[in-house]
Amino acid sequence: MTRLKLSDISDEKPVRLSIETPARLHRRLVDYGIVLNGGVTKDAPQPAALVAPMLERFIASDREFSKARRRARSAENSST
Repeated sequence: MTRLKLSDISDEKPVRLSIETPARLHRRLVDYGIVLNGGVTKDAPQPAALVAPMLERFIASDREFSKARRRARSAENSST
């Protein structure tokens, strides 16, 4: 089985966010959902259900963002 970066789509209380994507990206998200579902199109996650976990994973894996965020929080705490 293919090892994808995204594996679990947990149900949390959502916050509505509207975005527009190029058609090509939408098709890739549909395909990703199918692959995530074991290659089966029936009951595959819809693109809207994939975007938030993908963004979360992307942000969590961005080391430079994590460092900058820690520095910013440290600066906030030291200034108070």
